[in-house]
Amino acid sequence: MNTVLLASNRGPVSFILADDGTLTLRRGGGGMVSGLQEVAKASDVLWVCAALSDGDRGAVRRAPSGRLDHAGYDTGAVRMLDIPPATFHRAYNAVANSTLWFVNHLLYDIPNSPHFDMRFRREWDSYRDYNAAFALALAEEAAHGARVMIQDYHLTLAPAMLRVERPDLRIGHFSHTPWAPPEYFSLLPDDIAAELLSGILAADHAGFLAGRWAASFMDCCEALLGAQVDRAARTVTYEGRTTHIGVHALGVDGDALWARALEPDVESHMHALRERVGDRKLIVRIDRTELSKNIVRGLYAYRQFLTDHPEWHGKVVHLAFAYPSRHDLPEYREYTAAVQRCATEIEDEFGSEDWDPLILNVDDDYARSLAAYRMADVLLVNPIRDGMNLVAKEGPILSPRCALVLSREAGAAAELGADSLLVNPYDVSGTAHALHEALELPVEERAKRGARLRAAATALPPSRWFADQLAALER
Repeated sequence: MNTVLLASNRGPVSFILADDGTLTLRRGGGGMVSGLQEVAKASDVLWVCAALSDGDRGAVRRAPSGRLDHAGYDTGAVRMLDIPPATFHRAYNAVANSTLWFVNHLLYDIPNSPHFDMRFRREWDSYRDYNAAFALALAEEAAHGARVMIQDYHLTLAPAMLRVERPDLRIGHFSHTPWAPPEYFSLLPDDIAAELLSGILAADHAGFLAGRWAASFMDCCEALLGAQVDRAARTVTYEGRTTHIGVHALGVDGDALWARALEPDVESHMHALRERVGDRKLIVRIDRTELSKNIVRGLYAYRQFLTDHPEWHGKVVHLAFAYPSRHDLPEYREYTAAVQRCATEIEDEFGSEDWDPLILNVDDDYARSLAAYRMADVLLVNPIRDGMNLVAKEGPILSPRCALVLSREAGAAAELGADSLLVNPYDVSGTAHALHEALELPVEERAKRGARLRAAATALPPSRWFADQLAALER
């Protein structure tokens, strides 16, 4: 079997450069990488990614062609691309994270942004250059007829660029984000919107996490490109090529998650948390301080719940783990500050000598997050918009008694909605009511819902998710 090439911005490993010039290897971070790492272990995979740090760039410069084929990690061979830092910054921060992410998550403050001017055109040129670097590396590395799996909104142009260089390859693209409907996607300049859509349509198979995101993509192709769309067959035909559209709802490997959650560091965190909160009920949320995660409205919903239901004072604690994200962007720094201000307001209004109603942590600690999952009576997942949201799937696996309060705008709602308490993420009062309903849910009903949630959450673990896409490429 030919090697499968996997392309993503972030890779499965990273390197830390010490003052004396030595490099230390560590596993890569990020939700997508975590899911794909397990897949790469079991497959013959070459992972093509960007060098993200001085340590990464140092490792690339010491390796032939940036190919890191050593035994220090178990994720298969890796080729890192040493993209010029200025090009990377413009492509990653200005276009991918400040434009494409905002469009597909419907995050713009429309009266004030976006603002597409000469500066943006220069940034877009860097985004093209970034995608071209990946396409060239993939073209160099791929054997004849190889399968190439290109990941996410950072690399929407790479399928078309690679198709020009290597028409013999089977190319897949997968979007881990939502996709905006045409009326919002058309905020982008017409030529750039067309370039993004046609870039993905150069793939043989374009995958999405939920049916609604696939439908929005097809709607955009029809409305903005004039492409021929067959919604029943899930195909888009454009400029003589037909691209198959797939829905692959990434799930969780429940056995692996439980194995990690039973390790001593998790047990230690559970003990420490239980000492702090006593026998009180726990409402848990675990997120990055990402604008789309809607943490501030979630905190205000908890505040309204405490206002509306004084009978719960002293009997419930909200564990809110909100880990910093993208702090090189000013909007994200301000959002983290807003989360902290809101938490302080709740503590000042409701806290007492013997009751801390809210525990907010803004430092990342995976073991502590697993401990919180295991202790959760209610899990709050209320994003404005989310491609999937694996937190909504992990929590019910680790806490059999957990009631899930879930935004209807999360991709996970398609699978978990029937056994969750669905909320409109903008409706703070409605979310407050759902928190109360979740806490009051009878034990027997919790158990029934929990069993169905766990079955849905583990239905398509990463290995099968990836295999299904490879099989779709073959078809």
